[in-house]
Amino acid sequence: MNDKKTVELATFYIGNALCGMDILKVQEINKIMQMTKVPQAPEYVLGILNLRGQIVTIIDLGKKLGLGETEISHDTRNIIVNSSGGHVGLLVRSISDVVEANLERQEKPPANMGGIQGEFFTGVFKTETELIGILNVDKVLSIEE
Repeated sequence: MNDKKTVELATFYIGNALCGMDILKVQEINKIMQMTKVPQAPEYVLGILNLRGQIVTIIDLGKKLGLGETEISHDTRNIIVNSSGGHVGLLVRSISDVVEANLERQEKPPANMGGIQGEFFTGVFKTETELIGILNVDKVLSIEE
């Protein structure tokens, strides 16, 4: 049934841009919790939180991608992902659907996708109604400014 060419994307909004990532990269999705500010952290780092004994760094994905600050609302969520540097929470405007995507139909990302630099995307996937930017999680989580 499920072959290597098909991937399930967890999709979410950053600003007005619909983005997605391989659902296997997602550890969990949760609401905002109390965060501790980190002195001298880059401005897109909102803080850290303790998630059942694990320290998770929360990144405002909108700020990191150059789309401006993510406003916190009842729809805002943290997508907790596993990265080489530990657990990171990506703050997104809202969560959308899980979409099955055939990677053979993935297209190159435009240089500038909805105001976001194309370097943060591995490609785009067109559904019948929308364009989903496939987020390059490793690139987003790399530290260099």
